Amino acid sequence: MMLCEWKTFSTDSEIFTLDTFEDVIGDEFEAMMFKESEEIPAYIWTVNFVVIVKRCSKVFTDIYFEKIPRNPVCE
Repeated sequence: MMLCEWKTFSTDSEIFTLDTFEDVIGDEFEAMMFKESEEIPAYIWTVNFVVIVKRCSKVFTDIYFEKIPRNPVCE
């Protein structure tokens, strides 16, 4: 499911509000995508990045963010 408005989500150790996420990533939120029946988004789009949300553990709900530039400049 694609959302163009922020939906707060949490892990076992942290709650991610819009402000928290933008502070961590350092960019402005645009959209997020949730896979079916998941509480944590799979992808989050910002102005300059596509952020892949990856799980660190199968036992605990812990995640990290992998930032990929949306519009890389090739010279």
